[in-house]
Amino acid sequence: MSKAVSLTGVERFFDRNDIIVSKTDLKGHITYANRTFLNIAGYTENEVMGAPHSIIRHPDMPRCVFQLLWDTIQAKKEIFAYVLNRAKSGDHYWVLAHVTPSFDKQGQIDGYHSNRRVPDKKIVEGKVIPLYQMLLAEEERHNNRKEGMKRATDILINLLQEKGIGYDEFVFSL
Repeated sequence: MSKAVSLTGVERFFDRNDIIVSKTDLKGHITYANRTFLNIAGYTENEVMGAPHSIIRHPDMPRCVFQLLWDTIQAKKEIFAYVLNRAKSGDHYWVLAHVTPSFDKQGQIDGYHSNRRVPDKKIVEGKVIPLYQMLLAEEERHNNRKEGMKRATDILINLLQEKGIGYDEFVFSL
């Protein structure tokens, strides 16, 4: 699963009525994937079960957005985010993700649950892609990957502070 996948530049789409669903353990390894997930990502159930969810991570997706996502769900909060994913073939697809922690009977996080829907194409093209390109350029501008991610995170946090809103509010304001 760790082999590099060449990007095709081909965008995949799924039906507006479909929902991509996956669940992971605390370390982000897939414990459940619905048929829509498997179809759009181009994997079999055997290929994804136990694999890191990052198997579908697209290299054009800013790492700082994933850091914000992980920080939020590990703080026992939900988050909405636009995400660019990569299929097994190297094709790509956009989603509007709603990621939540799952809890055991003692109220401790025991995994994560993500539902993804078809995003508004105008928002993706007009707002999300330019923002993500700027964040990714900042990440790549630094030789040290951690420093690059920190600087891009600072840009994102400053943007939210200037607007006086949280990330979820920002996503829905686009």
